[in-house]
Amino acid sequence: MSKNRVSDGEPNGTGGSSSANMDADGKRGDSQEGNQDGDIGCCGYILWGLSLFLICITFPVSLCLCIKVVQEYERAVIFRLGRLLTGGAKGPGLFFIVPCVDAYSKVDLRTVSFDVPPQEVLTKDSVTVAVDAVVYYRVSNATISVTNVEDANRSTRLLAQTTLRNVLGTKNLSEILSDREQISNSMQDSLDVATDPWGIKVERVEVKDVRLPVQLQRAMAAEAEAARDARAKVIAAEGEQKASRALKEAADVITESPAALQLRYLQTLNAISAEKNSTIIFPLPIDMMQAFIRQ
Repeated sequence: MSKNRVSDGEPNGTGGSSSANMDADGKRGDSQEGNQDGDIGCCGYILWGLSLFLICITFPVSLCLCIKVVQEYERAVIFRLGRLLTGGAKGPGLFFIVPCVDAYSKVDLRTVSFDVPPQEVLTKDSVTVAVDAVVYYRVSNATISVTNVEDANRSTRLLAQTTLRNVLGTKNLSEILSDREQISNSMQDSLDVATDPWGIKVERVEVKDVRLPVQLQRAMAAEAEAARDARAKVIAAEGEQKASRALKEAADVITESPAALQLRYLQTLNAISAEKNSTIIFPLPIDMMQAFIRQ
């Protein structure tokens, strides 16, 4: 009755078929492969029979201890006298256990997000920065996450911290500030490969913030200000050079026609008088004074 209920509640091979795929890929250890035989020994069969006898004489009260429920996003990994039951994780829905003989562990399959604490990292160019990130992961195989690692969630979080330091230690400061997407992808690939034997799938990694020391921030600000001042001086020099060329061309034109200089004087006088000034400075051509100078 228990096996029929379990097979009806298995969703698209997430529970039982995942265990079969795991065996096909050869990811289980020798001890787990031996547990698939279902041999619990003579004493195990005696205890199992006594448990069934107690269930029968206490029926229907014993159903409260025998029938368990897991949610749609959960799976139950059952151990019978310390041995993993065949068929993989159970759920979602109802499943049957034998009290005093079976023990089960619930595994949440939903995506989990956690913040990686700020890590003090020494970059490739010997700059100390504090970097934090966020990691999204989920349990892809409930059976492996229980049998292959003591605490899959805690192990994944510790591994994310060390991976963040290792990846950033190979980057320059400029690369950390500009190539965050590439760093996130590199961290995700490293974490996904390392957590695959634990039944964990890393879905996404994002670098949240990069905090620089105050002295380094001041030095970078001074460097940026100096660079802006240098560009401003270059632009001003280029403007002066273009203006001098334009003045030279204008002087060449005026030299060709002496009357053009007089017209320019009149234009300047007209521009000054238009501003309603009380004092008007009239430019007197030096040529007019040459006669008096000769005398």
